[in-house]
Amino acid sequence: MSQKFSGPLSCKLASLFALLLLAACATGTIREKVLTMPVIEGASYVGQETCLGCHENKSASFTHNVHGRLADFELMGAQKGCESCHGPGSLHVDGGGDTAKILRPLELKSEETAAICAKCHTDGELMDWTFSEHALADLSCTDCHSMHAENSGKAYLKQTGTELCYSCHQEQRAKANLPSHHPVAEGKMSCNDCHNPHGELATDEQARDLCLNCHSRYQGPFVFEHAPVEEDCSICHDPHGTVANNLLQQNEPFLCLQCHESHFHAARIGGTVDVGDTFTFDGNKLDELRSTNLAAYDWITNDASNGNPVPGTALTPAASNSFLTGLGLDPVTVPFTNTFGADGWRKGFLTKCTTCHSVVHGSDLPSQSAPVTDSNGDAVGSGHGLTR
Repeated sequence: MSQKFSGPLSCKLASLFALLLLAACATGTIREKVLTMPVIEGASYVGQETCLGCHENKSASFTHNVHGRLADFELMGAQKGCESCHGPGSLHVDGGGDTAKILRPLELKSEETAAICAKCHTDGELMDWTFSEHALADLSCTDCHSMHAENSGKAYLKQTGTELCYSCHQEQRAKANLPSHHPVAEGKMSCNDCHNPHGELATDEQARDLCLNCHSRYQGPFVFEHAPVEEDCSICHDPHGTVANNLLQQNEPFLCLQCHESHFHAARIGGTVDVGDTFTFDGNKLDELRSTNLAAYDWITNDASNGNPVPGTALTPAASNSFLTGLGLDPVTVPFTNTFGADGWRKGFLTKCTTCHSVVHGSDLPSQSAPVTDSNGDAVGSGHGLTR
C-alpha cells in the first residue's frame, strides 16, 4: 500500500507551508514584542542594606511594598531586594552614585523594562504581554505601575483602573458618556471586565463569547441564526457607547440596510378606497353601522345568499346604490381611509425593522420575525416562537 503524502507532493506541501509562514511574518500577521534584558557589565551585588544606606526615602515605602516583603523561598533563587530590578549595584556604589552604572526602569526602553518585570511576572493574565497591543505600541510597565508605591491598592496602579485607561483612550472616554453605554461611568463595570491590559480581550475564545458571559439569552442555539451574531457582536454594536439605542452602531433601518436590501413594499404608494368602488371597509366605520344602520351592517357582513352580491366583490357606485335601494336601504358610503397618506407604506417599511423582525439575535421563526397572529390574537402557521 502506498502512502498518501510522500515523494514530490510532500515536498511541495512543506515548501508551501514554509512560504505561507514567511509571508505571515513579513506582513505582520505574527507579531511579538522581543524583550531584551539589560545588563551592567562587571557589576556585582552589594545587598539591599547598602542601597538603603543612601536611599533612605525609599526605606519606609519598600518595607510595606510587596516587592520588599518577599520571602527567600518565593524568589526561586533570584536576587532579593532593590537589585532584583535595578541590577547589581557595585559599580554604582563605587562610582559615588553614578546613575549610568545602575538600571533605572523609568529611563529604560520599554522592552528592557518589561524584561525585568517578566523575570517574575509571567503567569496568568501576564503571560500574553509580548503579543499585546500595549507592548507592540512600546508602552512600558512603568507607564501604568508605580513599583515603589506604598499601599496604593491592587497592582500599584498610578491611577484608578478606569481613569488610567482614559488617560490614553480619550475616544472611549467620550463614548462612555453617550446616551447608550455600558455602566462604566456609574461604577458598575470597569475596563478590566472586558479587557486584559496585558493581553487582548478577556476571553480565550471568540470575541462574542465575552459578550455572552453577561448577555447569555442571545447565545442560542436557534433554528434560524443571524450571521453577524455568530461572527462578532461588534458588527452591529459598539460596546463603548453610541447615540443609537442598545449600543447600535446606527439607528434603524440604516444599520440593517447596510447588509439587507429594502423591502419592495417600501416603494408602494398608499391611497384611500371608497366602498362605492370596492367592498373594502374601514373596520371602525363598519362597526358604527351597528347603531346607525343595522340593516346595512347585516347585509355587508352577511355571506352570499338569496342572490346577494358577495362582500368584497367590486361594484360600481350605481350598482351598489341600486342594490341597497332595492332592499329598502339608504345608500351607504363606508370609506377606507389611509391615515398615513401616500407615504404610508414607506413609513411602515422604512421605520424600524425590529417592529416585525423582533428577534434579530436568532429565532425559531424564519427571518427572525415575530409570530403571525390573526385578528383574534391566535397564532397562525408556525405559532408562537420559543425565543420571543
